[in-house]
Amino acid sequence: MASFQGHITTSAALGVVVGAFGTYYLNYDWGEVFLAAGLTTLGGMLPDLDSDSGIPVRELFGLAGVFVPLLLINRLSRMGVTSEQLLVLLAGSYLCVRFGVSEIFKRVTVHRGMFHSLPALLIAGLAIFLMHRPDHPLAAEELRKRLYFATGTMIGFLSHLVLDEICAVDLMGVVPKLNQFAGSAVKFRSDSWPATLLTYGILLSLGYLAWLSTGSPVSIDQALASIRKYP
Repeated sequence: MASFQGHITTSAALGVVVGAFGTYYLNYDWGEVFLAAGLTTLGGMLPDLDSDSGIPVRELFGLAGVFVPLLLINRLSRMGVTSEQLLVLLAGSYLCVRFGVSEIFKRVTVHRGMFHSLPALLIAGLAIFLMHRPDHPLAAEELRKRLYFATGTMIGFLSHLVLDEICAVDLMGVVPKLNQFAGSAVKFRSDSWPATLLTYGILLSLGYLAWLSTGSPVSIDQALASIRKYP
């Protein structure tokens, strides 16, 4: 199993790549670029939210408690709340994620369960896609930005799963051997059917909400086409 520092280093390096792509190919300014790089780095640590170790969980939920309110600013501002109400809501979001959601995770997840899986990767990307509310949700450019942030998060998440699988191979002997954790990261289901069904239920629900948030499936085609036009 890769170390927490190893996951951070890898996802941060990928964050630089994602940021560079946004700068040179998508022509985004430093705000979008650094946010995407940060989300990629955070994505590389997300699977460890189910860790039995206290330090990674505290650090991750601390970061998530900061990132989630930041992603909600656009959406909350469009609801017409005052600046004072916005501060209260952002503080409430931080406390909810940092202490409420973290406590739920400790109680309902097991390490290397369904949170270490490809469906969980898609859930993380969809959550970021839904949290970022653009000024013009039907515009191809705005939708492309949402896809950019979501993809960066999933790239970081995938790097964690792949590293865990690589570290499950013992190369010390003449013949490589797989340890007990092999196949427990890059997977589509777990031994627990309730956990598997719940994960797919969340995935389908978020996918439906993401589809509704685009206003029209044609918008997705336009956004993808706008990405492909860049060399």
